[in-house]
Amino acid sequence: MLRSPRPPLPIRRARRVRPSRAALAAALTTALLLLGPGGTAPASGRTADTAAVAETATAETPAETAAAGSTLVKSVRNATHPGAATAEHGDTLDWTVQYENRTPGDAAAPAAVTDPIAGAGAGQSYVPGSLRVPPGWTPSWSTDGTTFGPTDTGAATVAVRAENPVARAGGTELSPLLLAPVQPTAQATGGDGYTPVLYRTPTGEVQAWNIYHHAAPAAPKVVCSSLTTGQPCTGGPWPRPLNTATGPLGSGATGDLGSPLTSKYVLDPQQPNLLYYPATTATGVGIGCLDLAAHANCGYTALAANGTAPSSANNLAGLARVGDALYAVASTGQVLCLSLPGRTPCPGQPYAPIVAPNHDLPNTPAALYQGGLTAVGDKVFASSAPQAGGSSAAGPPALGCFDTTTRAVCAGWSTPHPVGPTSGYYTYDAFTAYDTAGHPDGVCTSTVGGATVLTTCYAVDGSPLPAPGILSAFSGGTLTFDPETVTTDSGTRSYFPAWGGTGGNGSTLCYDWTAAAPCAGFPLPATHPSANGGVTRDYGYAYDSTTRCLIGLGDAGVLFSMDPATAASPCLHSGATVTLRPADFYCDGGSGHVRSYTRARLTGLDLTHVDPTASRVLVTDPDGTPVTTPGLAPDGTVDLSGVDPAVHPALTVTAQLVLTTTGDFTADNHPMLVVEYRGDAPQVCFRTTVAADCATTSVGNTATGTDATGALTSNTVTVPVAPGEGCQPRVSVQKEICGSANSRDCAPGGPGPWAKTSPVGLLGLLGTAHWRITVTNAGPVDAAAVTVNDPTTPACRSAAGTFALPAGSSRQVYCDSLLLALPVKNTASADFVAANAPAGTVPTTTAPSAAVACSLLCLLAVP
Repeated sequence: MLRSPRPPLPIRRARRVRPSRAALAAALTTALLLLGPGGTAPASGRTADTAAVAETATAETPAETAAAGSTLVKSVRNATHPGAATAEHGDTLDWTVQYENRTPGDAAAPAAVTDPIAGAGAGQSYVPGSLRVPPGWTPSWSTDGTTFGPTDTGAATVAVRAENPVARAGGTELSPLLLAPVQPTAQATGGDGYTPVLYRTPTGEVQAWNIYHHAAPAAPKVVCSSLTTGQPCTGGPWPRPLNTATGPLGSGATGDLGSPLTSKYVLDPQQPNLLYYPATTATGVGIGCLDLAAHANCGYTALAANGTAPSSANNLAGLARVGDALYAVASTGQVLCLSLPGRTPCPGQPYAPIVAPNHDLPNTPAALYQGGLTAVGDKVFASSAPQAGGSSAAGPPALGCFDTTTRAVCAGWSTPHPVGPTSGYYTYDAFTAYDTAGHPDGVCTSTVGGATVLTTCYAVDGSPLPAPGILSAFSGGTLTFDPETVTTDSGTRSYFPAWGGTGGNGSTLCYDWTAAAPCAGFPLPATHPSANGGVTRDYGYAYDSTTRCLIGLGDAGVLFSMDPATAASPCLHSGATVTLRPADFYCDGGSGHVRSYTRARLTGLDLTHVDPTASRVLVTDPDGTPVTTPGLAPDGTVDLSGVDPAVHPALTVTAQLVLTTTGDFTADNHPMLVVEYRGDAPQVCFRTTVAADCATTSVGNTATGTDATGALTSNTVTVPVAPGEGCQPRVSVQKEICGSANSRDCAPGGPGPWAKTSPVGLLGLLGTAHWRITVTNAGPVDAAAVTVNDPTTPACRSAAGTFALPAGSSRQVYCDSLLLALPVKNTASADFVAANAPAGTVPTTTAPSAAVACSLLCLLAVP
């Protein structure tokens, strides 16, 4: 038998019955109704992109759609058979709900769109990873339809949801919070947090991450603090352990990665949510990976194993990135290297030592590396302090250089260069030096020991370089650490953290490389009396280029902010940065959704509290290329209407504000930067797979939601499911003629005999032929609307009528014809559809079957 296929799939068939004009009219009416789901045009007023939707489903408009307020408009496309009027079992469907926010005015209010998956797990199943929500919205999944969580629950999902806490009229905007001035906040760092790492989440939250230094592998050591909320990040309790295995951060003392004394971190240039950090294990040293977005471990790459006499890779200094590789130096003095593509050890590493080993005695795993690391161009520099009592050979601190191009010691650095007179001196840092034009031109380190802090610098070629003299203001017992170097329009500055000795409980020194002098207007040194009473014991700073503030952290475990121009704490700056990609608001595969950019604006902020001469708004492409230089209007708006979205499909808008007070940032008022464009209402999309169960004859979907205008309900979209290959009845026809001269033998149910050809001479030259047509359905599903075709004997079609034929059953039709001429070849077939086929399905015609009524000669009429 032949199956009944759906257009436009190219499946061969014996014969197609042409649809009636009435059927064509009905199909056309359905398509016209679907041009706008719910029987209306889409909210955007466009019709060009809805044709694909129109061919896939029927829709009904609820009364709620016509009411005032926001609207949800549901549509669907067949991803497996694009443009098909129905779905087949196993097809993948793309569901889209368009949310148009019609909230009066401009107030921001929470909105949620919930999409229960009708028949989840039975008629259709959610496709894991398929949920797409507009920027600024948060997705969630549910396995019971009531409780929603942030993790994709895969095929067990019965409902999906998208939420936006600050939805506005139109919905075509992003509204990141302006960061409030960061107040001093005690962190869950155990009193020994290290340099903060700043990370902006996709929703605009600003986080400060840090990893305890010199912590044992098992100890919990990673901490996340939200600068946006002033509270620990969600996902606590903090701190949490770090592990070699990938997966969510654990809890308690369950880690297997330790941390070095002086850490430098690298954010992945391609995936800024991935943080690489130097780490130790019980058997060696390497580089770990932390996924800041997922709060998860993302692997560890071992680079050197603990060794035996005379020198062991107990710990390391680092990291520094050059090109697509990360570099560190082990306590053996060897250079370690990780290739970022694939996160695999570089060929040939570990490379030859560039400095004397320190704290490298065998059988002392995790003994702390004393020194630091930095990179200048394609050169990596390391400092090493081989102190007595822990190093295989004591000696004065020194600097070494590694050429990443030749993978050997740098020219002019055949031996490490001294930076201190004796092994009584030691260092925590290695930092880059700059010329007055702001170009990196060498390396420096500052040592503890002697009467004052000693800073020694060398040029890249190994020749001596004048050192910044500001650190000598501290006594020799002061601990100084790697500076945060900031390049702005006014030049290049380095901010040095210090404590102990005359550095007291925490100080900052600022050196202006452009002026080759201490920073003008910045105290020398600067203490932080308003941060924990000045007890900060600074380890390091991170510069936030958006707010133009320094975020500091130290041994006291207090996170604080500092104005890089004046050292004032807290830093009375605010700001936000957002990249608006209008195309990301749509997921239906259509085009023409975006029409123009409109504006950026500040909300919730009293503009009299903003210093207009020191504040600015930057509009760039995502790579930082300036697009326009708009002014901030007195009402806090920025005109973006002159930017062509076809030329600039994405815009990054950064507000950098200098405040006169923090009074606008309260528990009930949250100033924002709102960036807008004009276009169609945003969309939420997901996919389902139609069940293989032949009992599934249609699948549907209705979305619900809430926002400031009240409860929302979308139109209902129903997709008819045509039987696929595995759900078609296998119908066949057997045409026979009675071979008996006794008419009772040829009556319905008579014994016949029934054959394909009547015996020669049975009918003579004319007579009555008795026919039997057996219609059989071999399954696997029932056949419906079965009719018999018999052009030669119309009585056979009349006798059969229209009937259903269950799977595994047969039906026999008996009919007679008066033959005026012999021989006669009588051919029959049957038309049918699957019992679960959608209305209007074109019937399938079986293969024909013939029988012959013979005269005296019957040679030419072969059945």
